[in-house]
Amino acid sequence: MRKPMLLFGTSGVAFVIFLFIYQLENSRDRRAQRILKLHEPRKALLRETCLKNKMYSEGKENWEDMPAHELHFLVVDDNHGIIYCFVPKVACTNWKRVMVALHKNSTGPYEDPLSIPPESVHDNNVLTFLSDFPKPERIARMKHYTKFLFVRNPFVRLISAFRDKFQKRNNLFYRSTSRHILKKYGNISDPPASVDEAFDSGLHVSFSNFIQFLVDPETEKDEPFEPHWKQMHRLCHPCLIDYNFIGHQETLQMDVEHLLTILNLENDITFPTSPENISTLDYLSNWFGVVPLEDRRKLYKIYEPDFELFGYPKPEELLQD
Repeated sequence: MRKPMLLFGTSGVAFVIFLFIYQLENSRDRRAQRILKLHEPRKALLRETCLKNKMYSEGKENWEDMPAHELHFLVVDDNHGIIYCFVPKVACTNWKRVMVALHKNSTGPYEDPLSIPPESVHDNNVLTFLSDFPKPERIARMKHYTKFLFVRNPFVRLISAFRDKFQKRNNLFYRSTSRHILKKYGNISDPPASVDEAFDSGLHVSFSNFIQFLVDPETEKDEPFEPHWKQMHRLCHPCLIDYNFIGHQETLQMDVEHLLTILNLENDITFPTSPENISTLDYLSNWFGVVPLEDRRKLYKIYEPDFELFGYPKPEELLQD
């Protein structure tokens, strides 16, 4: 019987391996392009809204005119060519965990992000920020790196910030903000000195008082909004920075999978599971029902750019009699 012919030698095997890798990479590239096309409506809406409302550009022509400290919310990973603008209360702790894992290792295997203590990622010495670089290096990175951010319904984000900073025993926030709110809007002439004293006596900042604080024009005369309730567009400057990908908390798991595919990391790193995002009208109504209508309307005007830029519908039911 005639033996089968050996169709290729060592060089032929190498060629087949090369062809397989090429096809695999090609397949990944095509999938990444399909995903980007899927998300293009978000970017198109953003571009259109920015063109219609020049004030959303914060009075600047481009991000390069911005002082370095205004770029502090952009985290840089040189290992993988990534820039992530973190928005507090939009899965930012878990994304920072991912960025720490990527920062520690350029090729993998990567540390499980879930094993990284959440409190550690908020240490400014753990991550690298765009503001850390001189201007020419900032420009080079912004030009060539993949840039992304995640956003959330602005009113739901405020509820999350309130629950995190005012319904938990956080002495730092109590001393910096809660005592002021209790005194000015809660009619407590001499609030307790510590959060433990306040909580033990049943004294808490109400959600309505928190909203009063936000809509008071005097609040930002003293200093800018704290990042947990600062408008998302003021943190990440989407009318000045051309982001490659805009994820939403409401579709977090799907968007994470899509983004990791674009970054070619879908098989290498696992994004920690996040609690389900609740943004139903009933949920919002339960919280905002205690807030006077006039304050709700003022609040919407403050966060209107975030609603419009990121495609969140105007909450008409909360703004009408």
